[in-house]
Amino acid sequence: MHSAADSLRAQRRVAGALADLHVLPGERIVLSTSGSADYVDVVLGATRSGVVPVPLDPRLTAYERDAIVAEVEPRLVIESAEDLARLTHGPEAEIAPWPRYRPMHFTSGTTGRPKGVWSGLLDESDAEALQREERDLWGFRPDDVNLVVSPIYHSAPLRFAMSTLLAGGAIEVLPRFSPEVVTAAIRTSRPTTAFVVPAHLQRLFAHLDTTGELVDVSSFRLLAHAGAPCPDPVRRRAHDLFGSDVVWEFYGSTEGQFTSCSADDWRRRPGTVGRARPGRTITVDDRGELWCAVPPWARFEYWRDPERTAAAWRDTVDGPAFTVRDLGRVDADGYVFLDARRDDLVISGGVNVYPAEVEAALEGLDGLVEIAVFGRPDDRWGQRVCAAYVGDVDEDALRARAVERLAPPKRPKEYRRVDVLPRTPTGKVRRRDL
Repeated sequence: MHSAADSLRAQRRVAGALADLHVLPGERIVLSTSGSADYVDVVLGATRSGVVPVPLDPRLTAYERDAIVAEVEPRLVIESAEDLARLTHGPEAEIAPWPRYRPMHFTSGTTGRPKGVWSGLLDESDAEALQREERDLWGFRPDDVNLVVSPIYHSAPLRFAMSTLLAGGAIEVLPRFSPEVVTAAIRTSRPTTAFVVPAHLQRLFAHLDTTGELVDVSSFRLLAHAGAPCPDPVRRRAHDLFGSDVVWEFYGSTEGQFTSCSADDWRRRPGTVGRARPGRTITVDDRGELWCAVPPWARFEYWRDPERTAAAWRDTVDGPAFTVRDLGRVDADGYVFLDARRDDLVISGGVNVYPAEVEAALEGLDGLVEIAVFGRPDDRWGQRVCAAYVGDVDEDALRARAVERLAPPKRPKEYRRVDVLPRTPTGKVRRRDL
């Protein structure tokens, strides 16, 4: 278990190590390693000394990672646990009271090119307001123990861990998710909070059913889930096991957070993802797309991409609002219902997979005329990535290219050769038909 006091000392040493390496405020460092307490300390030490951390999935292939590294032009790339740990042993230096940046996470999009979500430098008041918003919403406090079961390079688990340490609590970062590791950590660390995706809950419940193991979850005061639609039976079982006063859902994206929803609110309005977080207003445009007006500290731009940034934002009577193109509705009491995530988005085990990115990585093989990637229901992962293709390319060649260029969650699990891809009259692939 890693305490706030130990973390604060490590953060100051990170600031000193970065200064010794001549990494200047505003410059970027790329983190491409597995999760650990050191990882969280480096992110906090960097953001509190003016350096911008860029978390990446360490499973990215060189093809994927090199494109992002070229985009952000980092002063430092950390690719091992040893290099990460060395940063936590520099000379102590002064750090700001609050992180001055949000970590720059990369999210793929319908164009197939990953884009960095960039908050810019926050002034002192906005930096404090950003952290107090999280603390007020989730009640982070000094006696919290946050169990990190999701990959730490994702925005939600990293945000929960950072907020816990900044509130004076402790974190326990698991090396990987497995039901056996999670239940052991619950017994020994007695966590009070955790963030999970529905696939984690499904695997945990399957393990408990198979083994008959009993787990005491009475230490939890908050179990938050998001990242993918949660099947109703899984959600209700979570309510029963952890308690309806403990389980919350939220809806958001790498770009920003929209809603929060208690178990009681969901039971009163099945299907809702809750109401807008404090300080936000959610509206729906004529096309059914959800827009979220946010306070200054929650604004962002896409890194070095003014066109995409402009397309994501618009001015409203409630202030600047952004969209990630999800479709939904808002009832008279302000409760938000999702009609569809982005039409082409596949959510596998809580990981967003954009077909355009997968297609771009596979295109160009000899014999491949065209390819379309889509999702199918999967009992374990929610959805699995599949591909339909036209041409006489060998399926083994497609699988080999996927291994070379794509991280495991993005690799199609099924391939099917077809004579022609189904299209709309305007030429768009009908992924739902596939």
